[in-house]
Amino acid sequence: MTNDAKESLKENEAVSEEESLKNQEEETMIHEEEAEEAQEMDELSEAKAKIEELEAKLNESENRMYRVQADLDNFRRRARLDLEAAQKYRSQNLITEILPALDNFERALKIDTDDEKTQSLLQGMDMVYRQLLQALQNEGIEAIQAEGQPFDPHLHQAVMQVEDDNFESNIVIEEFQKGYKLKDRIIRPAMVKVNQ
Repeated sequence: MTNDAKESLKENEAVSEEESLKNQEEETMIHEEEAEEAQEMDELSEAKAKIEELEAKLNESENRMYRVQADLDNFRRRARLDLEAAQKYRSQNLITEILPALDNFERALKIDTDDEKTQSLLQGMDMVYRQLLQALQNEGIEAIQAEGQPFDPHLHQAVMQVEDDNFESNIVIEEFQKGYKLKDRIIRPAMVKVNQ
């Protein structure tokens, strides 16, 4: 081989080596770019997953907050209703304790006597009885109407049943003990005799 041919061959080999190096560099760059893109895609996927996770936690926290807010609103409403009921029926225990004394006043006032001293005493008792009734009415208590009314198991307690042709069926004939209600709550039902 001639020198020219050797030189030409060396040049070709050098060019081939250069091209080969360039190709390798290009392939390396392509692989690096692909690796970078893959890494970016992985990071993007991780970021999306993290965003979805955070959004789910946010939704869960918002739902919890709404439930707590609703519970708080319900608690406030119940507390307000309980307070209103407590104020409305605050005197119920006192009234329940006073009713037996009221019954005794009524029994005592039914006594018939010709004695002036006893009549004077009964008049004084009647005044006290009426004042006591007025004070109870001011608190919202009222007597339950019984005689001549249709029997109502919510208002009346039947302690006796009779058959009387002078009255319709299921009508209260006689009241043995007065019943009372405080506003809309029954304190004590009336004890009554009912026609069958």
